[in-house]
Amino acid sequence: MRDDRDDPFDDFFEGIERMMDEMTGNDATGFASETHVDIYDEGEELRLVADLPGVTKDAIELKCDGEVLTISAAGDRREYDERIRLPTRVDEHSASASFNNGILQVTLQKVDDSASIDLD
Repeated sequence: MRDDRDDPFDDFFEGIERMMDEMTGNDATGFASETHVDIYDEGEELRLVADLPGVTKDAIELKCDGEVLTISAAGDRREYDERIRLPTRVDEHSASASFNNGILQVTLQKVDDSASIDLD
């Protein structure tokens, strides 16, 4: 029978885990310090996809002011509070969202950044 207390590789593997945590941005609890969000420009609209593992649909709150999308949620092991600056202005009233298996998808209609000015 092997005695794991004297495993010469314990320190080695702990060092590797510590380096991987530093590279991936994980904190001491083993959870990433930032929410992973991808933004897709789909012509007339923007689609955001965010990973929110361990969260229920009822625990998610979304807000948008046309320039920034705020995602707030709380799970058993982690709280999310992310402000995502959007690459273009959107109509915040056009937002639709879905949540399935820890993946949040938000779709927003883009609006023109500039308005025409008529000369008199």
